[in-house]
Amino acid sequence: MTDASVIDEKPESYRVTADELRQFIERFERLEAEKRDIAEQQKEVMAEAKGRGYDTRVMRKVIALRKRDADDIAEEEAVLEMYKEALGM
Repeated sequence: MTDASVIDEKPESYRVTADELRQFIERFERLEAEKRDIAEQQKEVMAEAKGRGYDTRVMRKVIALRKRDADDIAEEEAVLEMYKEALGM
């Protein structure tokens, strides 16, 4: 039995599964490439904002806050104020 005959003896379901697996992997790899492209674009936006005088660290905080629920933000700010008062700040 040669190696070629062993390959030919694999069931059809194996080949279909391998093709499907390959498709999933290739889709994932394309998404990773897109994610890298988007990350690079985000860096460019921040570099442009910084060049125009904006504080990008603060901008990132604002972006993070915009993702959160208003009630969560209010609760965190209340606790922060309570801690600051306890420390005399």
